[in-house]
Amino acid sequence: MPLHALELLPDQAGQQVVRRDWQVLSEAGLRSQLEHRGATNAPHLTLVAAAAIGPQVEALAVELISPLLPIRVRPSGLLILGARRLTVARVVEVEDQVMATVLRLRAAVDGPQHPGWLPHLTLARGLPRSDVQKAIDTLGHDDVELSMTELRRWDPGS
Repeated sequence: MPLHALELLPDQAGQQVVRRDWQVLSEAGLRSQLEHRGATNAPHLTLVAAAAIGPQVEALAVELISPLLPIRVRPSGLLILGARRLTVARVVEVEDQVMATVLRLRAAVDGPQHPGWLPHLTLARGLPRSDVQKAIDTLGHDDVELSMTELRRWDPGS
């Protein structure tokens, strides 16, 4: 079942930073989010994903998150998630106030996809285990700061 989500989107410069990682993976012959051709595919930081996100939660997100925008974050190490087919992502460091606010928002959501919050930017999904080391070797790391400037409600039905 597709999940609804509340997400933060980076400004144009931040999108370019993440898309550069997508491109590097793709040029190395690896899976990347660059392959996702959906109109809504954009670099994002998921705050919460669930089967449903009601208008009350959406209003709470606006109330809690909007005053914090823009939110400065720092992508750091790589993260490998999953079992057989893996997701490669960059862990994102956030200020304590942002972490506390997101956890408060998540507490208002019925049945979030995962407990807690592990802020990350997805670079590739469905990566075979045999390609993980190549992905790690391919992805460099620039010490950058991203500016998350927009709160988005993602609806899989639209």
